[in-house]
Amino acid sequence: MKTVTYVLQDPLGIHARPAGQLVKIAMLWKDCDIKITLNDKTVDAKRIIGVIQLGAKGGNTVTFTVSGEGEEEAAAALEEFLKSNL
Repeated sequence: MKTVTYVLQDPLGIHARPAGQLVKIAMLWKDCDIKITLNDKTVDAKRIIGVIQLGAKGGNTVTFTVSGEGEEEAAAALEEFLKSNL
């Protein structure tokens, strides 16, 4: 299991556009379970409604938990996306 923790830099946080992009990246790893946690709420990173409903805003710390086949690559891709877009 890999974890990626990131403080959102974009003041808007994970709104519709980056949520869609994030879900597309997560879906690339079909054999990985990818979850996003903000405070005490955890959602499936492959479900856009859950990602948006998380309500992550700029300055929030989100934690991604990745487990399964290809978890190293998936975690690295998520971390790159976060740094480049959020």
